Parts: sequence; C-alpha cells; structure tokens
Amino acid sequence: MKNILTSVNSFLCTSITLGIFSISLSGDAHAGIRQYRADIENSQWQLANNSRLQCTLSHQIPNYGEAKFSAKASRKLNMEFELDMMLLPDNYSLAEVRSVAPRWQPGKGGRSLTNMQLHKHFNPSLPKKVAWTMLSELEQGMSPTFYYNDWYSDQDKISVGLSTARFKKAYQEFVGCIGNLLNYSFDDISYTVLNYQSSSDKFTKASQRRIDMIREYLSLDPELELVLIDAYSDSYGGRWSNLKLSERRAAKIRDYFVKNGIDASRIEAKGYGEKRHISSNSTTLGRGKNRRVVIQMQKP
Repeated sequence: MKNILTSVNSFLCTSITLGIFSISLSGDAHAGIRQYRADIENSQWQLANNSRLQCTLSHQIPNYGEAKFSAKASRKLNMEFELDMMLLPDNYSLAEVRSVAPRWQPGKGGRSLTNMQLHKHFNPSLPKKVAWTMLSELEQGMSPTFYYNDWYSDQDKISVGLSTARFKKAYQEFVGCIGNLLNYSFDDISYTVLNYQSSSDKFTKASQRRIDMIREYLSLDPELELVLIDAYSDSYGGRWSNLKLSERRAAKIRDYFVKNGIDASRIEAKGYGEKRHISSNSTTLGRGKNRRVVIQMQKP
C-alpha cells in the first residue's frame, strides 16, 4: 500500500507544473504543449554586436524567434534580456521563467526565477538582475525556460527554452566585450559645455578630457547624424576680436573631429562672440563660464 501511495503522489507531482503555467488533471484532455527549443545539433550562440558601444549575445530558437542578452556603454554595468518573437502577443499575460535541468541531467531540481510580462505587440524583456541570473544558470548547465498560455489558442500551452549547447564559448566572448564597453553613454555627452583658458583657444584640463570622450564616441557611433558646435567668448577685448576668437574655437573643434575620421558633413560649427552670456563678466568665475563651447549631438 505504501508503494502504491508513493507512485500516485509521484504521478500527481509530475502532472502539475508550478506557477502560472499549469496543466490540471481535471482540465481539457485535448490541451497540448507546444515546445520550442534548439536541439543539441542546431543550437547556436553568437556575439551579434561586439563594439565599445554595445554587446549582444544572441540565441536562435527555431520556429519561434531569438533570445538576446544586451549590455550598452554606460557609467554603470547594465544588462537586458529580450525575447524577440516571430509572432508577437495579441494581449497582455504573464509567463513564468524557470531554470530547468536539461534532459541529460535527470533528477536535478529546477527553480522559478521570475514572471515576465507579455505586452500586446511588444517583445517582452527582463531587467538587469534577472538577465544576469539567467546567464549564470546557463553557465551552470541549466536551461531558462518560459511557460505561458497561448493567446491564440485557449487549449494550448507554450514552452520556450534556451539551450545550453555551445553557450560557454560565446558567453566568454560576451563577457570580454562587456569589459571593453565605454564607461559613459550617449546621454552623458549629447549636450556638453566646454570651457577655455583666458584669451585662448586651449581647453581647461577637464574640458580636454571631455572632448576626447566625445571624439571617441563619434568615431564609434555611425548613427549620429549631426554635431552642432556653438562657441562663445567673454566680453574682455573688442567685440570683433572676440567674435573671431569664438569662430576659431568652433573651427578648431570641427577640424579636430574631422582629423579623427568624423565626416565633415555631420558637423556644423559657428562662433557667436560675446552674445548669449550665461554669467556676469565682472568676476573671474563668471568670465570663465562665458568662455565656452556648447556641443550638441543628435540621433535620428
């Protein structure tokens, strides 16, 4: 009798999946599970983006879409996971994300990681902490798997798994790419004010470091369509000489960018002389603020 009860309990446990993805013993007998996962022979992981601006680790899921882990240049380490579906959701629902042992590791327990929101007409994504956890699970040989009810067929359930086959080499390349990302983003430099030494077209040390950052970013991002350079002076000296000084400052920056490989057609430079002061010229600090160049960058 004890063996019979044990067998029944085992059957019940394997017939009910934890979380929001469940198949009830009393449910529709015609309900099915559609499983999407690359087999060992077809599993491919690749470094789709490998630059100092973005790193993307990509995994194709046959007949379903693409799983992507991405990190971008930023002051802080970041990460995002996106499930790029061939057939987008038609309504809002939730998918349970579980770490599941592969078939060749029977008996190894899995665990629930999180719930992922499925939005209408948008690819679902997961934030940094969960994305890193999923990568860690893959590195340990586990398979992050998504379970949800099919929004086009009430009787069907969906299972989408990430294969561990051929993961580690691509993951090592991905980690190396992340270590080489710029430690600043487009938003950090898209509007920059640079300051000059008095009566000179030479930058202060802080501004020189800043323009080097902008030059490096410009050389890496072909999507930037326009760089605006507006130069200004303080009110010491004649207006004409200050106008010419500001024009030289703007031209010098433009030439610096062009010399470093930036297409001249993407750059507009202009000097305004004493116009548009942002501080009083009666103090050293105020004049220092007025001796400036404003660099603005625009993306399409």
